[in-house]
Amino acid sequence: MTVQEKQSSAGPDANGARRTGGAAARPVMAVIAGSACISASAVFLKLSGTNAGTAAFLRCALALSVLVPLAAREERRVGTRPLRYRAMDLGAGVLLGVDMVFWAAAVGTVGASVATVLLNLQVVVFPLLARLVSGTRLSGRFVLLAPLMLTGVALASGALGRPAPGSDPVAGVTFGAVAGVTYAGYLFLMRLGGGREHTVSPVCSSTAAAAVAAAVLGGLWTGIDLDPGWPAWGWLLALSLVGQVLAWLLITTALPRLAPHTGAALLLLQPVLAFALGLTIGEHPTPTQTGGCALVVAAVWYQSRAARGTGPKVRSPRAG
Repeated sequence: MTVQEKQSSAGPDANGARRTGGAAARPVMAVIAGSACISASAVFLKLSGTNAGTAAFLRCALALSVLVPLAAREERRVGTRPLRYRAMDLGAGVLLGVDMVFWAAAVGTVGASVATVLLNLQVVVFPLLARLVSGTRLSGRFVLLAPLMLTGVALASGALGRPAPGSDPVAGVTFGAVAGVTYAGYLFLMRLGGGREHTVSPVCSSTAAAAVAAAVLGGLWTGIDLDPGWPAWGWLLALSLVGQVLAWLLITTALPRLAPHTGAALLLLQPVLAFALGLTIGEHPTPTQTGGCALVVAAVWYQSRAARGTGPKVRSPRAG
């Protein structure tokens, strides 16, 4: 075979490899972009200056303006989602609404960066729910890491050590814990319902239920301001469309195309980027809080790491 013939026969394979590499890189970049969108959510919320109830309700209402047309188009294409699964979507949405209110309250008490890290408490709660509901055994790794995770949460919030000036660590860890528990419940119900052939409809239904739950809880707790003015509207619009809708579109379409451990590692960019973004708006966690955040991220990474093809499925981000 001549040199030219060798190059000719190798050319298509080389081009195919380049195409395959490019195709493999696209979902990775999509998850990174989606994680960046989610990590900015707490900063958008804080800059809006609105209370917890207002932020939670309006972010859902604004997201529905995009999700409803997309869901209607999807149901025309694949049919109506079965009632049983829609009921699970709605139940998940109620928990999501509670989560959003308490998470927004945590942002106000311990800051955007720390509140985002506290939400990772769901990594502890989710396996416990699976154990109680379906009898799934807890791994030795989980039993080892759960106390470390909880210690990291306490350090990050400032409940242990020295908190950041102006923060309320007791309220922060309480609000963050409630948010983490209810978010884990949301993820658990959404996983039970499954997407089936629908992808937009479950998120649309859960977001609608979250809006109702946030309106009730937020209205009773903090009140809801339906006219927060500018620039609050602008920041809430960015929170809804960038931190929720765009992030969901990017991540949920890319994760199925990645190995579980790869997706899990990329999703850990969310608290890391949120911590960095918090510094840009004048947040300065203490060294103890920084160490707690690092402990939480490390524990989540180790818990999520698994051998290729045998690891747990990566859970979707806050999508509502």
